[in-house]
Amino acid sequence: MDILNDLTAVLESRRNAKPEESYVASLYANGLNKILEKINEETTEVILAAKDLEYGGSKEELIHEVADLWFHTLVMMIHLELPPQEVLRTLEERFGISGHTEKSNRTN
Repeated sequence: MDILNDLTAVLESRRNAKPEESYVASLYANGLNKILEKINEETTEVILAAKDLEYGGSKEELIHEVADLWFHTLVMMIHLELPPQEVLRTLEERFGISGHTEKSNRTN
């Protein structure tokens, strides 16, 4: 996925940016707790948009909120020096394995 690689590169470059010049740099400067607060906020917005969609809300709103959640999760991963591509690798490894089996394997 080119967008993941491109976005990862931009997010990594923002580590050296001035907080007043970059939203992502300001998140990094404010530390992990601020980033986690944003993830929590975006998670709530995803839940509300999904509930709204079930009752006639906008698909576009839900997609927008999920994009915000994914974005802030990527910011967290870069902040913690974890390559987002590792998540894709983990998903790939799990592909074709029953969810029940995968979860059972994690507890062993």
